[in-house]
Amino acid sequence: MADVAGNKDAKNFSEAVPFANNGDFHVKGAANYDWGMKDRLSRIFNPQTGKTVMLAFDHGYFMGPTSGLERLDLLIPRLADYADCLMGTRGAIRSSVPATYNKAIALRASSGSSVLQDDLSQESMVVDIDDAIKMNASAIAIQTFIGAKGQKETIEELNRAVNLGSKYSIPTMGVVAVGKEMERTTQFFLLATRMLAEFGVQIVKTYYCEDFEKVASACPVPLVVAGGKKIPEKDALTLAYRAIEGGAAGVDMGRNIFQSKYPEEMIQAIGKVVHEGYSDREAYEFFQQAVTVKGEL
Repeated sequence: MADVAGNKDAKNFSEAVPFANNGDFHVKGAANYDWGMKDRLSRIFNPQTGKTVMLAFDHGYFMGPTSGLERLDLLIPRLADYADCLMGTRGAIRSSVPATYNKAIALRASSGSSVLQDDLSQESMVVDIDDAIKMNASAIAIQTFIGAKGQKETIEELNRAVNLGSKYSIPTMGVVAVGKEMERTTQFFLLATRMLAEFGVQIVKTYYCEDFEKVASACPVPLVVAGGKKIPEKDALTLAYRAIEGGAAGVDMGRNIFQSKYPEEMIQAIGKVVHEGYSDREAYEFFQQAVTVKGEL
């Protein structure tokens, strides 16, 4: 095995230099993928901008009916038009997302525990690849714990998903897990995102951190930044803006959209940041104006 003793901390990330192996394809690191893989990635990442707005509503797989997600059948129709990709479980998607929407689907394919247990790190791939194919999934999402209990097992499950996804040209999105006792430092995210990319995932979902541009530069596949817990709309738009400015290829927001008092206006404002180059200030002004026109501000 490689000897890690005496390794120097990496310093030269060349953040200002664009990724060098894109060819004529709009998704980072995907120039050498086959047609089917590229087709699915093109459904997730807008070919005009190279970016994505994912709407995450997979929280129920371990939290139950999260606030704002009590009625998926009523919520999703309000928001789907403004998202590039819908991230959910097979049960939620089949029951509550009309097949006529023709949206990219990031299928939550790992699970293993619930909020009734203290340990959420024992996840495995629970969705058969045949079911992902039947659902026409654009990607399968696997939670991975780096530097924590469950690391070996979740890495093995991630690699199993990559192997199966590669066989059928379905991208794997590696989800960097963070727990109560886990680091949220630049060094941690540099390690975790790079590890997942080296295992072969086509997308990494991670969190924003200090020096995020280094993390994005060092990862050879697109990073999609999670929204995390609910924060004020202005702060969530700043998070999205900083992530995109730092090199993210999109955001995957859930609670910061569906727990907003004005979820439709919020997801549209996020789209302005991701796809139209709005600053956080401009996007927040758009949000306020949209709510005013609605007559509720």
